[in-house]
Amino acid sequence: MTVHGVRGEERNDFTKAESARLRRRSLALLGSLAAPLKARLWGIAVVVVVSTAGQVAGPALVAWGIDNALPAVLDRSDWTPAFVVVALYVTIAVVGAVLTAWYTVLAARISQAILLDLRKRVFLHTQRLSLEFHETYTSGRIISRQTSDLDSIRELLDSGLNQLIQGVLYMVFTAIALVVLDPTSGIVLAVSLVPLWFLTRWFQKRSQTLFRATRTTSARVIVHFVETMTGIRAVQAFRKESRNKDEYGGYVETYRQANSKVFNLFGTFDPGLVLIGNACLAAVVIVGGYRVVGGSLEIGALLAVALYAKRFFDPAEELAMFYNGYQSASAAMEKISGVLEEQPSVPDPVKPTKLPDASGRMDFDGVEFAYNADKVVLPEFTLHIPAGQTIALVGSTGAGKSTLAKLMARFYDPSTGAVRLDGVDLRDLDPKDMRRAIVMVTQEAYLFSGSVADNIALGKPGATRAEVERAAKAVGAHEFVMALPDGYDTDVNKRGGRVSAGQRQLLSFARAFIADPKVLILDEATASLDIPSERLVQEGLETLLADRTAVIIAHRLSTVAIAHRVLVMEHGRIVEDGTPADLIAGTGRFAQLHAAWRDSLV
Repeated sequence: MTVHGVRGEERNDFTKAESARLRRRSLALLGSLAAPLKARLWGIAVVVVVSTAGQVAGPALVAWGIDNALPAVLDRSDWTPAFVVVALYVTIAVVGAVLTAWYTVLAARISQAILLDLRKRVFLHTQRLSLEFHETYTSGRIISRQTSDLDSIRELLDSGLNQLIQGVLYMVFTAIALVVLDPTSGIVLAVSLVPLWFLTRWFQKRSQTLFRATRTTSARVIVHFVETMTGIRAVQAFRKESRNKDEYGGYVETYRQANSKVFNLFGTFDPGLVLIGNACLAAVVIVGGYRVVGGSLEIGALLAVALYAKRFFDPAEELAMFYNGYQSASAAMEKISGVLEEQPSVPDPVKPTKLPDASGRMDFDGVEFAYNADKVVLPEFTLHIPAGQTIALVGSTGAGKSTLAKLMARFYDPSTGAVRLDGVDLRDLDPKDMRRAIVMVTQEAYLFSGSVADNIALGKPGATRAEVERAAKAVGAHEFVMALPDGYDTDVNKRGGRVSAGQRQLLSFARAFIADPKVLILDEATASLDIPSERLVQEGLETLLADRTAVIIAHRLSTVAIAHRVLVMEHGRIVEDGTPADLIAGTGRFAQLHAAWRDSLV
């Protein structure tokens, strides 16, 4: 099992090499997102460096004021040093506030630009991936990538990045200031860094696995919820609510346990930081106090180094919070980069062949196809369909009819051999020309949010209302559309909630017909129609399929009547080929199917 894309989705127990590869992949994605923002990033770097330097200068000014300005004030000999210290302190405070506000705005703009780019990349890339990906990668996981995973990254960019940059710079500048002011106290601070390093490494190693687990379990919760709500009719029809409740409860409990482990880990790490910080501060004060008594250190300098020692560990807690968000965002970035790493199994040709005026001839030349290496669906399949011919495919479930249709529409590519349109391999054909020439209508007639007219016009962007109505009339949909509350302007809502299953299918027919393809594939497209609606569609089909290549897959043999030629398939092979009349008159498989269908009508 690989560590990328779909195949690594559920794993948390990666080897060191796999973890390193995931980090490199995530960093490469982050680098590509940040590349267009280099100028802004350099600008924000300058702002945060100046701002942090000003904050760190505060204790040093206090020390100088106590050790130099304060004695002069007490002696009433010179007030100038005191005024200078106060003026510098106030100036630094004001400039720091302005720079902090500026930094906040710049950081927000950069984070939003990165998120916008990432959201668009995920959406566009997922949309571009082949049908194979979407049949393997559930919609719930895709939603998880666009919601919870991106939210984790957003939280890191909005607040965590600020904590990291300012915290690291503050600690570095503070350490430098402390060493410059009093090297002896710097040695004490350096000693305290040893337990801090071990504690941080311990936290890092354990948190990486735990945060991956939280992202995976979060995705499972979302997947189960989405699939339950999507299939709510089946859930209620088969009384699956109780079982779903138990399964969902199990996923939620696993998610709770994964988060509890993270909280427990953080509950050890945070107090450890506080303990090390307090111990360092105590050591600095004790060592510095003895030196003040001995006269080798000024009282103001002791106050400054104590403040620096205290402030050095203040950002450590914020960095721990950042690391908490970072690990969550890092795990999310691994998931997202995995999706973006997936490549279409049906790639666009490097040098596409143009075919603007296809005639509609389809050829299967020595085609073999298998969804999995050990399950061949079409074994060495050859078929020639002349332009303008209507083919009906019949056969038992699993015979390979839908697979043949998907190969014609290039949802999949054959394992061997070639599928050609007008002699051009579909793999070499310009995708725009191919999609214009070949249209497929499936049993599931999906309607998008919008009006009836908008859904029909999807087949021909920019179609006029007259063209939309003409297409609806051709398939027998005009009457029921005009009976809707707003006619062609009626909003069908998500999944066509305002129309029946049969009416949705009629609208999908109108959408396909207005596209005016040279090859039309109907994959069980009349399954949702009642008998009167089916007759209306058949009347429209006889007119609209004229001079057009058509492949009709149907279990209802009444639909086969308009075909010029019938192909009976079994186990991926054509076992009968002839006109409907010739096959009915024979004694083969189609004659038996027709006789059974005729008897069922009696």
